[in-house]
Amino acid sequence: MNHDDQKGAPPARRLRYLPPYAYDELLEFLENRAIPGVEYVERGTYYRTAQIRKGNESYRGWLSVTNLPDENSLSVTMSGSLLHVSEMVISRVRRLFDTDCDPIKIANSLSVMNALAPDMCLSGIRLPGCFDPFEISVRAVLGQQVTVRAARTLAMRFAHAFGEEIITPFEKLQYVFPPPEVISNLEQPVENILGPLGITGVRARSIFALARAIQTGTIDFSATADPETELPKLSKLPGFGPWTVQYVGMRAFGYPDAFPHTDYGIKKALEGLTEKEILSKSLKWKPWRSYATLLLWNSLKKDKQKKEAQNP
Repeated sequence: MNHDDQKGAPPARRLRYLPPYAYDELLEFLENRAIPGVEYVERGTYYRTAQIRKGNESYRGWLSVTNLPDENSLSVTMSGSLLHVSEMVISRVRRLFDTDCDPIKIANSLSVMNALAPDMCLSGIRLPGCFDPFEISVRAVLGQQVTVRAARTLAMRFAHAFGEEIITPFEKLQYVFPPPEVISNLEQPVENILGPLGITGVRARSIFALARAIQTGTIDFSATADPETELPKLSKLPGFGPWTVQYVGMRAFGYPDAFPHTDYGIKKALEGLTEKEILSKSLKWKPWRSYATLLLWNSLKKDKQKKEAQNP
């Protein structure tokens, strides 16, 4: 049974965090990758739809998250239809916005990265997690060797094709992302169904294998799952190479020490080093290499901004 009555939103919840909190950087990351129809960012607030199963019941609705820097808190508002799963919503928001990390401890550990470039270590950096592990894992597959914009377009087509429509107070929130059982029940060959969306056969089969693994319990994406146990299982699925596995580790599991050393952005930030040398250098950043990855990506953005300022 679905529960998606949108009446009677409960009072906003406060999620406290330890400052500093690089909220703007985290929000920009989420905005650039937001799946149209499922999530969006506007005026400093993150909005998204949600579909959560609890027992035999399915609850659908919407939520929004905004920062209250003077209170060192995030404010979370959700539709009344999610009230019965509100604690599950809050847990997912905590993971998505990485509210439980210790930013001072991470900054102290990664300050050695300032040797690469002044001020590379941004105090308060947060790891963008996920609200839905299947959603972000599908996004990782769709993002293989394509631009962020292209992956976003494919994810939008996927969500609109297989996700159920939902009525919300927000014009930009129209679909819930499809759960794994919807995809694992698709007729075979799955590439014939996903192909018209622009998804290659290889990626279609990867997404199907992922959905089937989740549905059968072969891979555990629960909040208590051990990434070091689950990621090797993920690497055995078709099409899940090192980059995809590490990216899923970062975002779906919130694993602090994932490091996609084959990533184009990391190679560009550490130009001149081989993949083997990059991996060796990263050992100095353990056990926070997921955060180091974000700092390397941010350094590219800073370099681009400097060049644009010098050449207006």
